[in-house]
Amino acid sequence: MGILDRFRKKEEKKFTVETSNIVTELEKFLGDDEENLEALRHTMFLDPRKIDTSMKEAVENAEKFEKENDLVRAKAMYEIAGGLAIYEGNVKKVVEYFSKCEKLQPDMKYSIIKNPEKAVAKAQEYYKQYLK
Repeated sequence: MGILDRFRKKEEKKFTVETSNIVTELEKFLGDDEENLEALRHTMFLDPRKIDTSMKEAVENAEKFEKENDLVRAKAMYEIAGGLAIYEGNVKKVVEYFSKCEKLQPDMKYSIIKNPEKAVAKAQEYYKQYLK
């Protein structure tokens, strides 16, 4: 039967990873604070020191891409600038950059804009605890 096994489709082993059980450091840090978790989950960098672009460069590139009508790249650059503004604790810039992201892609909403002071304060606490 060895020859016939070559022609039969062998049962493949399937490996599954349940992502719902994986808890990030941010989720552990915020605990039951769903509002801030939602606000920071897709906007903050867990280690912004690894970002090679400065906030100023990201904004300049975003404005350049916006003028060239390359809205996807402009939005990406504004998101980087917004993430770096969170790291610096600059609430005004956080609102400015993520508002521009929403303007460039209206169907995308950033919950950090609703209560930026609280979210940025929590992010600062996280950075003080985990980035030493």
